[in-house]
Amino acid sequence: MISILILTKNEEQDLPDCLRSVSWCDDIHVFDSISTDRTIEIAEQFGVTVTLRKFDSYASQRNAALVDLNYKYSWLLILDADERVPSDLYKAMLQRIQTVPEQINGFRIRRRDYLGHTWLKHSQITPFYIRLIRVGKAYYHREINEVLEVDGIVENMDGYFEHYPFSKGYTHWLNKHNTYSTMEAKRWIDEHKGAIDFSLKKALFSKDFSEKRYHQKGLFYKIPGRPLIKWLYMVFWKKSFLDGKAGLTNATLQAIYEYFIVIKTRELLSNNLSGEAEQKLVPSSTAPV
Repeated sequence: MISILILTKNEEQDLPDCLRSVSWCDDIHVFDSISTDRTIEIAEQFGVTVTLRKFDSYASQRNAALVDLNYKYSWLLILDADERVPSDLYKAMLQRIQTVPEQINGFRIRRRDYLGHTWLKHSQITPFYIRLIRVGKAYYHREINEVLEVDGIVENMDGYFEHYPFSKGYTHWLNKHNTYSTMEAKRWIDEHKGAIDFSLKKALFSKDFSEKRYHQKGLFYKIPGRPLIKWLYMVFWKKSFLDGKAGLTNATLQAIYEYFIVIKTRELLSNNLSGEAEQKLVPSSTAPV
């Protein structure tokens, strides 16, 4: 009734538990970005379908997986290797799709993030993610923190899936978010060059969850002191201190990530201004001699 898509790149540590959590499915696809560890071997040992594609960008990689693979069922659950599907969610999905109207082509599912064995109950800024879709009715856009657009109505699903973002340790998390922050800074520069008009009304009241988050982030990036604001928001407004040491650690790491974006944006802006100044000093080839 439901096919599974798992996107991987060097996921030998997390993939086995992810695959075990969806052992109820007889149509599991691992879409791999040419891993150099045992990811492909492990996937083959589990008897799932493995497809290799050289990574070019996050959005295009995911879109290729949506378009190029032959899925057995009309509904597709999209996972990362560090995520797990509890049995209660499987039962809820199976029951829901059997009676779903044709105009509904996607479902948002709550995600529970964990640091070690601690559920970051009060530390999650965005708990809902579109993960269950009708095949052929969705596509990704944006290079970083990709947004999944669904052609049709999207509703919320009962239940939740589990996410272990720190499963490979803090060094791996920081290295990954170092890359993400560079991409976010470049995206910020590109969006402001294009004079995108972020809407406060949409940020507060849009009924489309993805659109709402997009405008919230765009407006948030214009606020000075973002790293401190984010830390205070998570610790005191979201009450992540109730998650104990894990909650405070997560809030601090998220603030560090925000600071990475801030300083890299400044660096890019400085480099752009320096480049423009140098261009003004170069005589034009059409200037009179």
